[in-house]
Amino acid sequence: MTGWEPDVLPGYWQRSLPLGADPDGEGTLVATVVARGEPAAHPARAVLLVHGYTDYFFHTDLADHFAGRGFAVYALDLPKCGRSRRDGQTPHFTSNLAHYDSALAAALDAIGAADVLVYGHSAGGLIVTLWLDRLRRRRATGPISGLVLNSPFFDLHGPAILRTPPTSAALIALARLRKMQVVRKPTPGGYGTTLHRDYAGEFEYNLEWKPVGGFPVTFGWINAIRRGQKRLHRGLDVGVPSLILRSDRSVAEAGDPDLIQRGDAVLDVAQIARWSGCVGHRLTVVPIIDAKHDVFLSVAEPRSAAYRELDSWLDWYLRTGTSSTTPHSG
Repeated sequence: MTGWEPDVLPGYWQRSLPLGADPDGEGTLVATVVARGEPAAHPARAVLLVHGYTDYFFHTDLADHFAGRGFAVYALDLPKCGRSRRDGQTPHFTSNLAHYDSALAAALDAIGAADVLVYGHSAGGLIVTLWLDRLRRRRATGPISGLVLNSPFFDLHGPAILRTPPTSAALIALARLRKMQVVRKPTPGGYGTTLHRDYAGEFEYNLEWKPVGGFPVTFGWINAIRRGQKRLHRGLDVGVPSLILRSDRSVAEAGDPDLIQRGDAVLDVAQIARWSGCVGHRLTVVPIIDAKHDVFLSVAEPRSAAYRELDSWLDWYLRTGTSSTTPHSG
């Protein structure tokens, strides 16, 4: 139990992971690994949950579900996010997604499991996918044996001009000159209002760590995301079997409030579908009818469907591990 202390969530424990100086010049970085229940010294099988932008770990229902399937459950609040952000640090800012590799490696060491399933949502899905490809190329995947992605951030949402070479070149230049300049301010919170109990949602979480309108997006961060996406589009190989869950539709965040409850108001699901094959290895892709951006924070029916699809894949994963037989694909 050395280094572990009670977490803000009842029944959970946390451990701060010092990472040294921030490459982006915002002081000293830490990450925080969170454990469901008292951490075991060397669990046989664990899952590591990694959040997206304007997010942190709070989803105890998802943790309970994985625990019910026999996993020791751990989550990581990345540097400058949630539990890990320190005074003077820009929320969620990084200029390079590879800067997260040290936090992810430290989390694996802290967990100490013989077998690890990695889970990533939205930007976290892009981050862990790139990380696993780098590990595979170094032949250093270690205990990681599977990957689950929940609406991964595989391309920029919006007009096609945002994804053209001239726009990319301009973004690189702006990121070099004005990396901390805000390119998108927080919104009134269309998607966020469908989640939190104080608005139209079902879930309770810290609104300072996950504001309903999101954190500001900077040129430096969006350039880091775009570089990671372009690397993905050239094709990766994560080296382990993967499951990708997403909604079956995208909806306008500023549209009908009822529609926002039954679609992805953050990303273009057609882009997720287009680029999913670039993850490599054995892949299962499942669209969930009426799911939100976080499929496990959807309203009851699609949320249940998402858990059923997760269980179907886990049945195969736990039975066959890394065998060459693939389950269904979509």
